Amino acid sequence: MSDRSTTPVLRAAVSDLPGYVPGRPAETALTAALAANESHYDPLPSVLRIVQSVAGRMNRYPDMSATALRERIADYNSVALDEVAVGPGSVGVLQQIIQALCDQGDEIVFAWRSFEAYPILVRLAGAVPVPVPLAPDESHDLDAMLVAITARTKIVILCTPNNPTGVAINHEALERFLVQVPAHVLVVIDEAYVEYVSAADSFAATDLYRRFPNVCILRTFSKAYGLAGLRVGFAIVRPHLAEGLRRVAIPFGVTALAQGAAIASLDAQSEIRDRVEFVVAERRRIIENVRSFGLDVPKSQANFIWLRTVEPTREKLIRAFADADVLVRSYVGDGVRISLADPMTNDRFVHVLGAFQHAARSLG
Repeated sequence: MSDRSTTPVLRAAVSDLPGYVPGRPAETALTAALAANESHYDPLPSVLRIVQSVAGRMNRYPDMSATALRERIADYNSVALDEVAVGPGSVGVLQQIIQALCDQGDEIVFAWRSFEAYPILVRLAGAVPVPVPLAPDESHDLDAMLVAITARTKIVILCTPNNPTGVAINHEALERFLVQVPAHVLVVIDEAYVEYVSAADSFAATDLYRRFPNVCILRTFSKAYGLAGLRVGFAIVRPHLAEGLRRVAIPFGVTALAQGAAIASLDAQSEIRDRVEFVVAERRRIIENVRSFGLDVPKSQANFIWLRTVEPTREKLIRAFADADVLVRSYVGDGVRISLADPMTNDRFVHVLGAFQHAARSLG
């Protein structure tokens, strides 16, 4: 007979997990919402029409295999259909990767600070997170990451451009890294922000994927494509691994609305490029403005910029932004990430930061 004085308890791995902290949403129309890395554009009309038409069939299950979407992704990236796996956002696909490859105690190497979902997903799977500190220029320290690989390592995650620092990995450095990674270790190149990359040393991950069988490309429709609310991402990986990802996926995890919107977004490349080019131009302008205050800002290749700060400066800066109704993303002990929006909203951020720096200098 069961003891009614006790209640079900969570697994220790779950109880010990840190909660994922999303960027705060705007509370009023006057709030400058720069905390979440999402598109500040309204949905494209062509994509919205597809979503509205598909919504009329929401009483039916979606295609569990997402065949039409996978065919379109495969065609766009010049790979085969059986090399594509989809999931609810790139973070959902990453969870599928970890579940498919890792047993209890296996290790996963990633840079830190990077996307904060990484250690959460690793611990949830019973694997061991191996965070490797970023280099002084806020980039991945690839040499240190190589040293961190052991016989227990199953996966290495490279976030490029890195969230939250915005720094991208260049082709030569990544190629040197891949040559030295053991063949049994899967290297996941997380390119959630790849559409925003404009650096001369950017690379085509698909070229490296064809050369290195242990490379996996991870992408999302949440950022440049503006589908954050629909949750759809994908991986390009060798067929036997892609099949494993599909096996561990939550059934019907990518809705029909998300599948239709993603296909329509891939068909709207010209409009997407125009939006990306505007963000890139704003990024360049805002970085120049911030650097004029004497601040050392990394050359971001994403849709956000990064301010490395120490305590208690970070707390004071966050308070200054909050007082001005500007929401930014704070990382305790590390710094502040500011997502880019329209020029007027971006200027509000610059104004607050400039006033904060002026006051700090005045106080000595």
